[in-house]
Amino acid sequence: MLQSVDAEVLMAAGYSVFLILTAFGLEWVARHSHRRCEQLRIAGFKYHHQPDIWVCPTGQSLTPVAVDHSRGFVRYRAPAHACNACSMKEMCTASDDGREIEHCPGAWLQSELARFQRRISLTLLFLAELLLVIEILLHNKPAELLFLGSLLVPMTLLGTQRLSAFFAR
Repeated sequence: MLQSVDAEVLMAAGYSVFLILTAFGLEWVARHSHRRCEQLRIAGFKYHHQPDIWVCPTGQSLTPVAVDHSRGFVRYRAPAHACNACSMKEMCTASDDGREIEHCPGAWLQSELARFQRRISLTLLFLAELLLVIEILLHNKPAELLFLGSLLVPMTLLGTQRLSAFFAR
């Protein structure tokens, strides 16, 4: 079947697949990077769901001091006197008000960086689909139409799913 497909169609299809793999690769790298940054930011600290506190490596509790429901985060702080007297203060915080942690459940999904990354992915997905549609309009052999259509349909379904998830957040 591929012998009867024009080389231009094969190259366009290959490039479309490359764009999609790039889009998902970029999202994966960004998500992975975000996760690693979060782990470094709270290294050594442990969260306890009940009674909703963070505990530092020296055992000091960080309690909630601010809640922003619209942005979905909670700010926790240790008492200033405890941090200022701590032998690990230099490695932990430069603040004289006590160590703070901002905890954002679902931070990756809610962050502006994630939305920016998803926009890039959706743009690459749209370009891949547009390239296939242009090739469909330019080529009318049944084998080429079948080949291009077999790529376009799953891409469109995937794009629709990703787009609806983007606007649902």
